[in-house]
Amino acid sequence: MSEPILSANNVVIKFSLRGRVLTAIRGASLSLHEGTTLAIVGESGSGKSVFTKSFIGMLDENGWIESGSIRYGDRDLAQFKTERDWLSIRGREIAMVFQDPMTALNPLRTVGAQIQEVIEQHENTGRSEAKARTIKILDDVGIPQPELRYGQYPHEFSGGMRQRIVIAIALACNPKILICDEPTTALDVTIQAQILALIRAVQHDYKLTVIYITHDLGVVANVADDVAVMYAGDIVEYGTVDEIFYDARHPYTWALLSSLPQLGQKGEPLYTIKGSPPNLFADISGDAFAPRNPYALNIDFQERPPYFQVSPTHFARTWLLDPRAPKLEPPATIRQMRAARSGDDRG
Repeated sequence: MSEPILSANNVVIKFSLRGRVLTAIRGASLSLHEGTTLAIVGESGSGKSVFTKSFIGMLDENGWIESGSIRYGDRDLAQFKTERDWLSIRGREIAMVFQDPMTALNPLRTVGAQIQEVIEQHENTGRSEAKARTIKILDDVGIPQPELRYGQYPHEFSGGMRQRIVIAIALACNPKILICDEPTTALDVTIQAQILALIRAVQHDYKLTVIYITHDLGVVANVADDVAVMYAGDIVEYGTVDEIFYDARHPYTWALLSSLPQLGQKGEPLYTIKGSPPNLFADISGDAFAPRNPYALNIDFQERPPYFQVSPTHFARTWLLDPRAPKLEPPATIRQMRAARSGDDRG
């Protein structure tokens, strides 16, 4: 496998809140390979957005990277301290698409001006060239009559079209990495499919490496090459999309997959994960998922598990993979998925 385009190692991110310190990211690591699509999945509050915002210097003012490294090329982004440092990366190299286009767009400025401003600031191009590029990008993201739409305001666009504008802004400086933070959450199902298809198209046309942040495993199955499963500020499992869906090893991943509505049985209640995520103000000992894990071992409450390697591309942070652990079968839903996959392969 090629060297990663971006590699985060043991990243710890903290926030100061009302005189207390919250550890939002607890030693998370991942590798992003050029040209691929990585999905980061997990419950709300697991740290998905905070982790990726640290890649572009968009943590809130009360947050900071305590330790670890974020390697991009020959630079360690975790060492960036000034806005000037981040402007050499943000937009130019790594860009982000936010989930709510109404809060991402300025309602008092035309959409053309908002895209063009990014080009002029980062590329030092003349106004006429920047406008021509803006109109081309509008066309690339599927905005009809781009010359006319260039002069219109966000309220004159539908929700799906506004999300296309946000994607256009992210593409303005031809970044290498595009982070999509729940890009379809506020859209209906039909428009969601259109936006996912658009992101796939621009990934090909602009030669992008894409990170999806989502809690929707259905989206993951359709778009991802690799999947990072996040819980309580840590990556607890990492693998290819097939490895995560059909050979998951961490009990939290089992629980997420078991919660898929399409895997539920008619007349039976949908599976839910019991309990609540841990309090990140407190020190967490052992495996953070242990109190909610029906398969937890005694050691899960005492010592944080290391990563165990399942394959060259698949790692999981669970004591169940220790050679000394008892051999446990995954839940029935996971076994059914594996059996269905084996049947499809034979067919």
